[in-house]
Amino acid sequence: MKFLSDLTTSSKSWLLLTLSALAFELCALFFQYAMDLAPCIMCVYQRLAICAIIVAGVVGIAGSRFLLARIMAYALWAVGAIWGLLIALEHVEMQSNSGSLFFSCEFMPNFPTWAPLHEWLPFLFEATGSCGDIDWQFLGYSMPQWMTVVFGFYTLAFGIILLNRLIHSKKL
Repeated sequence: MKFLSDLTTSSKSWLLLTLSALAFELCALFFQYAMDLAPCIMCVYQRLAICAIIVAGVVGIAGSRFLLARIMAYALWAVGAIWGLLIALEHVEMQSNSGSLFFSCEFMPNFPTWAPLHEWLPFLFEATGSCGDIDWQFLGYSMPQWMTVVFGFYTLAFGIILLNRLIHSKKL
């Protein structure tokens, strides 16, 4: 278990986190531009969560030997993974209730006015699809169901790594 605890002090493990999240971001762009699947607002928020994990990895790579940098990387990883999981679960719920009167899906992202990402990077953060549409499935699961698995894995990995790190540093 000491191996897991020491993973975050190596830039290689942070590079793995960065590359895995970058691969998912590139997959999203492939689905949008090569397969012509329009991202909805929930997809855009999930993309932002993946971006938070990418940034966490970059911070971890740059500062894997420094406690403050690792804490910032952990925080970004946690926010991206947990927030992404919650958004993906909500998206699954929206798709399963898309015929309901209570179904609602915004068309404009709710980004802060000081960071309108959908205007700065429309190729990545502009929502053009509907949350209730299921335009793609793999092994019987829709995109948000697969993203629930992805974010669940990132959340689980974060929890295991952090718990091991705290145990081995005698904080628990």
